[in-house]
Amino acid sequence: MSLTRSVTLAAVLLALVTRVAAEPPRADVDALVARAMTTFEVPGLAVTVVKDGRVVHIAGYGVRKLGESAPVEPTTVFGIASNTKAFIAAALAILVDEGRLSWDDRVIDHLPGFAMYDPYVTHEMRVRDLLCHRSGLGPGAGDLLSFPTSSYSTAEIVHRLRFIAPASSFRTTFAYSNLMFVVAGEVIRAVTGEGWDAFIRERIFAPLGMTASNTSVTALRASNNVVTPHERMDGTLQTVDYLNLDNVGAAGAINSNVADMAKWMLVQLDRGRLPGGEARLFSERQSREMWSPQTIVPTSDAPGPLAGLRPQFASYALGWSVRDYRGLKIVTHSGGLIGMTSRVLLVPEARLGITALSNSGTAATTALAWSLVDLYLEKPPTDWVAAFKEQVVKNEAEAREAVAKATAARPAASTPSLPLASYAGRYTDPWYGESAIALEGDHLVLRFGRTPGLVGELEHFQHDAFVARWRDRSLNADAYVTFALKPDGSVERFTMAPVSPATDFSFDFQDLLFTPVKKDSTAPAR
Repeated sequence: MSLTRSVTLAAVLLALVTRVAAEPPRADVDALVARAMTTFEVPGLAVTVVKDGRVVHIAGYGVRKLGESAPVEPTTVFGIASNTKAFIAAALAILVDEGRLSWDDRVIDHLPGFAMYDPYVTHEMRVRDLLCHRSGLGPGAGDLLSFPTSSYSTAEIVHRLRFIAPASSFRTTFAYSNLMFVVAGEVIRAVTGEGWDAFIRERIFAPLGMTASNTSVTALRASNNVVTPHERMDGTLQTVDYLNLDNVGAAGAINSNVADMAKWMLVQLDRGRLPGGEARLFSERQSREMWSPQTIVPTSDAPGPLAGLRPQFASYALGWSVRDYRGLKIVTHSGGLIGMTSRVLLVPEARLGITALSNSGTAATTALAWSLVDLYLEKPPTDWVAAFKEQVVKNEAEAREAVAKATAARPAASTPSLPLASYAGRYTDPWYGESAIALEGDHLVLRFGRTPGLVGELEHFQHDAFVARWRDRSLNADAYVTFALKPDGSVERFTMAPVSPATDFSFDFQDLLFTPVKKDSTAPAR
C-alpha cells in the first residue's frame, strides 16, 4: 500500500468518524420525538434537520388525524403560521437587491393611503419598522380584525389601523404585531403589482423547489396529504377546523412541509445562495440585514425549569428572533395557529437548522427544537421536553388559580343594575366596528359583527359585569364584558378583558371600547 493511498484512506476514515460524531444515531432522534409526542399528547409531528449544507434527518411521526391511520410523512403539509414572517422579509430583501425599494423607504411613499393613529408615526414609519415589532401598538393589537376568521378584507384591516390607539411611543418598545406584516405584504403588492403570495410563489417557492408549499387555507384544504389541527377542549384532545387567515396572510398563512422547509433553511444558512451554483435568492448583504437586531427584547430570569434558556441578549430582527444560546447566535421563530404549531431554529455558526411541525397547539415543537440543538451540537443535554412540560403545567395551574380567585371574590348576592333587555342593542368600537347583544330567552348573547366565530352567552359575573362564554370552545378565550352606565341608568359603554391570564394575546379584548349605536343610526361603523 502506498503512502499516498494510506493517507487518503486515513482521511476518509477520519471524515467518517467526524460525520458519525456530528450526527447522532437516527434512533436517538426518533426516541426524542416519540417522548415529546407522548408528553404533549401530539397526534402527528414532522421534523427535519440540516447540517453543513445537507439534510441529515427528515421524518414524519404519528398520524395526520386523531382516530385515523394515515401517517404523517416528510411531505405532509402543516400550517407554519408566523414562520411566514421570514418569507415576507426575504421577499422584501429581494426587492431591495433589485433596487425597487429600500429598507428605509417611508411606507407612505409606497402606500399613500396608509395611516396610523399618530400622524407622526404615519409620516415616519419605514419599511423595516413593519418587520420588527416596534410600531407603538400593544401586543397583538388589532388581531381581532382577523382572528378568529373574519369577513374583513385586507384593505379594510389596513385602513382600520388608524383607529387603534398606541400603547407606547414609536420605536421604544417591543410588542408583537401581526398587522404590521400585513402592511408589509401590501408594500410588496404596491412595488410589484402582484400580491405578496404570488410574489413568494414565483420568487421563493419556485427557485427553491418548494413544490408542496402554498399561501392559503383554500390550497391547504385541497391537499391530499395534509394534517388536521387539534386542540384540547374540556380536557379532551379534539379536531378543529382550519383557521382562515387569507385576509392577513402575510402575517401567517403559509403552509409547508419539512421537505420544503429543509430547502428554505439551507438557503438561509448559505446566506441566500441557491444550491448548485452561484445563483442567489438574495444577497449576503441582505442576509446579514435580516439577521441584524433591530428591536431589543427585554430579558429576565427564565422560569425555574427553563432557566437554562435565559439569553444574554434577545432581539427581533427582520422577520426573525435573534438571541444567544450556549455562546452561539440563534436565529429562530415560532408559529402558532389554532391546532397547529411550528418552530424553525437556525445556528448559523454551526450550519445547523431544525424545523419541527405539529398538528396540535402545544409546546412540543419548541421543546423538541432545543433538544435537537443540544443533540447535534454535542452539548451536555438538558431534558427540555420535561422542562417545557413542567412550565406548561405550572402556567396552567396559575391561570386556573387566578380565575378561581376572581370568581371566589365576587359577592354572591350581586345582581345586574338593569333588566337584561336593557343591555341588548347594537354597539360599535372605533377600530373593530359593530357587535350586537340580544336577549335570547332568559340570557344575553354577544355577537361580533364581522367575526362569525365570536358568539357567546353572557353569564352574569357580578354587578354589571358578565362573562362571554364563546360557543366555539376551541378558542379558549372567555372574556369579561363590563358595562358602564350613564346617570340616567342607560348603558354608556362596555369594555372587555380576558378571563384567564393564559388567553392568547391575539384576543386583544382589552383594546375594545364599545358604545351604543344610536337607535336612528343606519350608517355603518367606520
